[in-house]
Amino acid sequence: MNTASPRNDQTIVDSLKASVSPRLPSRVKWLIVSNAFTSAGVGYLIVYITGYMPEVGFSSGTVGLLVGVFGLVTIVTGIPFGLISDRMGRKWLLLLGSIGVGPSLAIFALTSGLSYLLVSAILLGLAEAASLTTWNAIIADQTVKENRNNAFSWSFVVGTISFGVGSAVPFVFPQLQTALGVSSATVHQSFMMFFALLSVATPVFLVLLLRNYAEVVRPGAKLLKSGPSMRLLLKFSGINSLIGLGAGFIIPLIPTWFYLKFAIPDTYSGPLLAVSNVTIGLSALTSSRLAKTYGQVNSIAMVTGSATVLMLSLAFVFNPLLAAGLYIARAALMNMASPLMDSYLMGIITVEERGLASAINSIIWRLPNSVSTVLGGSILESGMFDLPFYLAAGFYAVSVTLFYTVFRKVSPKN
Repeated sequence: MNTASPRNDQTIVDSLKASVSPRLPSRVKWLIVSNAFTSAGVGYLIVYITGYMPEVGFSSGTVGLLVGVFGLVTIVTGIPFGLISDRMGRKWLLLLGSIGVGPSLAIFALTSGLSYLLVSAILLGLAEAASLTTWNAIIADQTVKENRNNAFSWSFVVGTISFGVGSAVPFVFPQLQTALGVSSATVHQSFMMFFALLSVATPVFLVLLLRNYAEVVRPGAKLLKSGPSMRLLLKFSGINSLIGLGAGFIIPLIPTWFYLKFAIPDTYSGPLLAVSNVTIGLSALTSSRLAKTYGQVNSIAMVTGSATVLMLSLAFVFNPLLAAGLYIARAALMNMASPLMDSYLMGIITVEERGLASAINSIIWRLPNSVSTVLGGSILESGMFDLPFYLAAGFYAVSVTLFYTVFRKVSPKN
C-alpha cells in the first residue's frame, strides 16, 4: 500500500531535479571553443616576451614594462567597458576586443622597436579589457546556478589548454632552425605571424554564434548602485587584489626567472608553461565536483591555501627540475580555484551588474598586479631571485585567510 502523499511525492521530484545540473547550452559550448584561437596566440606571445626577448638583449625591466603597460591599459578602460557591457550589450564589445588581438600579435612579428611594442601592449590591453568585462557575464547570462560552475570550469579548461599549446611551440624551434637553415629570430617571428592570422578565427566564430543572440540591455540603468550586492563585490575584489599583488612579483616573469637563475631558454621554459597550463586545465575539471562536495568557498580556500605553501617552497629550490615540478603543482592548485571564483562572483551580485562587476574585479586585481610585475622585473634584474616568492606567498596567505573569514557564510543567489 502506498502511503506517500502527493505533496511528499512532489517534494521528492523537486529534490531530484535540483540535484541534476542542466546541460550547457550549445551556444555556450561553441563560444568557449571559439576563444581557443586567441588563447593559443596569447600563450605564445607570453613566452615570446618573457622568455625569448631577454635572450636577444631586452632587459627584465623592459619585459616588466611591457607586461605592466598591458595591465594598466586594461585597468584604465575596464570600468567604461563594463558599463557599456551592462547598458548597451556584451556581444559587440566582445567581438571588437577579439578583433584587436591579431594586429597586436602582428606588430611583434614585424618589429622589435620598443615604441611599436608598447603600442601593441596598449592594443592588447584594450582587447583584454573588452574580453574581461564581457566574457564571464555573457556565459553567466546563458546559464543558471546549477550548471554555472560546469560552464566556467570548461571555459577555464579550454582556455588554459589552448594557452598551453601556444606556449609549447618554441620546443620545436631548434629542430626547425636546423632543418630549414634559418635563424632563431626568423622562426620566432614567423610563428608570431602565424598566430596573428590564426586569431582571426575567433571573431569569425563570434559573428556566427552571436548574430541571433538577443541579449537584455538596460540603457536606463544606474551607472553605479549601492547596496548589499555592490558591498559584496568590493569585499570580494579587495581581497582578491592581494592575490593579484602577490602574483605580479613573479608569476608573469617565470620564464625570465628560469633564464636568469638557471640559464634555461624559452625553448624549455615555453614547454614548461605548456605542461603547466595543460595540467591546470585538467585539474579544473575537478573544480565543479570539488564545489559540490565541499562548497565553493571551502574549495577555494583549500586549493589556494595549498598553492600558497608550494609558492613559498620555490624560494628554497636550487634544482631546475624540482622548481619546474613545484611550479606546475602550484599552478594546478591555484588555478583550480579560478572557475569557482568566477562562478561564485557572478552568483552573489545582481544580474544587471555582471559586466561592471567583472570590470571592477579585474581592475582591482590587475592594478596592483601591474605595479608588482614592474617591481618584480626590477627585483630579478638586481639578482634577488628568491624575494619575489616570499612576497607572493605572504600576500597569498593574507588573501586566503580573509576570503574564508568574510565569505564562508555567503551563498550565491542568482
